[in-house]
Amino acid sequence: MEQLDCRGLACPQPVMRSRDALAGGTQALEVLVDNEPARENVRRFFEGRGFSVATSQEGPDCWRISATAGDAATAPQQAEQAAPAAEGNSRTLVLITTETIGRGDDVLGGKLMGNFLATLPELGARLWRIVLINGGVKLASCPGPALDALKKLEAEGVSVLVCGTCLAHFGLLEAKAVGDTSNMLDIVTSLDLAGKVIRP
Repeated sequence: MEQLDCRGLACPQPVMRSRDALAGGTQALEVLVDNEPARENVRRFFEGRGFSVATSQEGPDCWRISATAGDAATAPQQAEQAAPAAEGNSRTLVLITTETIGRGDDVLGGKLMGNFLATLPELGARLWRIVLINGGVKLASCPGPALDALKKLEAEGVSVLVCGTCLAHFGLLEAKAVGDTSNMLDIVTSLDLAGKVIRP
């Protein structure tokens, strides 16, 4: 089994190195990482491509992710391009970088964000994905109307990506209550694949 030592690498390098290994035809891979966001991102990357995945903690700052190709395994390019081919270019992505909307009063801004998220279902089937980065990850972690709205959207089939590096920065990895912990490669790819990007 091939092994990649990705300890010390910043997001999204562990995922990118894993992707490159698969592009070279690797069917079984062990990846070492030194932080929880990288562990979650690499695990989700392999599972999203049909690999069987096992993770183990080797020490206080070391995780081993073992991935083996199964019958449903797909190449990275196929997995990334399958959804847009089916949907065309009508998908809308919402990029949220802060927990409030506007400047002047944060309490008002928080209410506006809650109202904004609660109103997003009006976009219908066009609403494809919500990406939370920087202060926006607090919306996925702090109880309130915004979190409730995000949970409802996810239950209705809207994909929610939450930046793992941002969660770690704010100490919110364990508090995340909705969405998939993500990385910058997923976020950049999502922005590229979306037909329209809304940033409140």
